[in-house]
Amino acid sequence: MELYVQASKSFVGFQLETDFTVSGERIGIFGQSGGGKSTLAALIAGLHSPDKGEIILDGHCLFSSAKGISVPPEKRRIAVVFQQPCLFPHLDVRSNLLYGFKRCALKHRTIDFAVLIEVLKLGDLLERGVNNLSGGEKQRVALGRAVLANPRLLLMDEPLSALDEGLKFQIMPYLNSVSSEFAIPYLFISHSLVEMRLMAEQVLPVERGRVLPQTTPDELARARMGYSQVGYINLLRLTAPRPERGIYAYGWGDHELAVSAGSTEPAALFELSSKDIIIFKKHPEAISARNLLRCMVVKTFSSGNTVGVELACGTERLVAEVVAEAAQELGIVPGCQVFAAIKASSFRKLG
Repeated sequence: MELYVQASKSFVGFQLETDFTVSGERIGIFGQSGGGKSTLAALIAGLHSPDKGEIILDGHCLFSSAKGISVPPEKRRIAVVFQQPCLFPHLDVRSNLLYGFKRCALKHRTIDFAVLIEVLKLGDLLERGVNNLSGGEKQRVALGRAVLANPRLLLMDEPLSALDEGLKFQIMPYLNSVSSEFAIPYLFISHSLVEMRLMAEQVLPVERGRVLPQTTPDELARARMGYSQVGYINLLRLTAPRPERGIYAYGWGDHELAVSAGSTEPAALFELSSKDIIIFKKHPEAISARNLLRCMVVKTFSSGNTVGVELACGTERLVAEVVAEAAQELGIVPGCQVFAAIKASSFRKLG
């Protein structure tokens, strides 16, 4: 997918100015509320028209003020999944799913209904009324309805923000599965850096009505580390837990980590803030932290008044954070060996 947007749109007290080209299959649009993310999405989908400019998707002109072109939303083949599921309350799940499919031209009907139902695990819900669904089930139905419209682009505007934390991380695998299974590229809009890192390969940051240069989710997270209260969030896939003295011992690469908030699930995703990793230059004699890892410094980077320290811990990587003065005093440079201490309570289970 290649998207070119050179457009401007003015509202009272706000103006969006864009000029970018982005290509890829999993693109994120990141920014805080009021920055212009949803306005940009609406221009691409055709829900609003730019005051001037041009929008081109895969070589097809969707809008051009100079040429007098403005393709209607229903003919752009861009399906939108909103923050709220927006299902039709008078239709059951099956009828909601087939709504867009029946209105799709025969030549574009390439997605098999049965395959989609299997991917999204909707088989047991087809005859239900949508008012009898959980929040996560409703969002899966909304996603299925969008995909069955056989779009050339799926646009997801904060599709997880209305869900609680547990449901968010249950829905993400479905979003990724749909894209890969049916080869549908997507634009994923969110204000969450964690969601960006799990859902996008490339990111367009949007701030105060301007689209900033394209970057990767990890580069964005590192650049913002020193300006964030939570620092850089390490995402760890931990496996094979076993209870041990009131906590859980998880496998992580060639290490074992002690985690307070564990469970008996065979694998789980955890987050760990860079602020919760304490670096020692020498092996400490005694500490209360249950995890002490021998690591090598791979690289360092600056962000605000702090220094990010990328650590190789066996086969795995972590990013820790120290103030610049501490990095200098400890002589933290690439190639040196350090010890990383982490409390068992510092890990937060996602989903």
